[in-house]
Amino acid sequence: MDARKPVPAVRRMDTKKLAVLAMLTALAYVVMWISKILPSVNGFLDFDFKHVVICIGGFIYGPMAAGFVTVVVCFIEMITISGTGIWGCLMNIIGTASFCCAACYVYKRDHTMKGAVIGLVSGVVLMTALMLLWNYLVTPIYMKMPREAIVDMLVPVFLPFNLVKGGMNAAATLLLYKPVVGALRHARLVPESEGHGAPVGGKKKLGFTIVALFLLVTFILLALVLAGVLQ
Repeated sequence: MDARKPVPAVRRMDTKKLAVLAMLTALAYVVMWISKILPSVNGFLDFDFKHVVICIGGFIYGPMAAGFVTVVVCFIEMITISGTGIWGCLMNIIGTASFCCAACYVYKRDHTMKGAVIGLVSGVVLMTALMLLWNYLVTPIYMKMPREAIVDMLVPVFLPFNLVKGGMNAAATLLLYKPVVGALRHARLVPESEGHGAPVGGKKKLGFTIVALFLLVTFILLALVLAGVLQ
């Protein structure tokens, strides 16, 4: 008699979920590493597209999954290529998690394109507000700069930097989410959507794509202006 028991569906789903999250974690790290080629602002503020990958994972599995991937990626970044130590890692986690978890929380409650847009905008606003506070509190410690210098940079440097960084990641997420998730569903790696909104198609879908692409290009140009590449 065969004593082997069938693997429960929940266990198979958990294993598949962990595999997809591990894949997205690795991809987020690679995207972060590639993003290092982008020019920085004031020599230490880096534009980073890992938020896009983390948001895609969070849109699929929820804000807790986005938070988990954020912590893992930021920790690996700290011990591999970052030179800012534990304080830089903390700032990285706060900035990434505030954007991604806020966006994914709103999207989880409103599983539609409208919910995704509202969530991503909320993520940009929350990340920008929190980073103003935490840059004031922590940046003088790990950058060894006087707090007065940081205060002078809050509005002219940190505010536009985080708005542009968040805008780039939001626009890129809107562009890439459907194709990436569609490929994952085709490979049967993620479950089908539970959204109840009508699918976006035809001219409406094309228009949405054009707007998202326009926003992405706009924010990239703004990033180059902030970095001093475009005068």
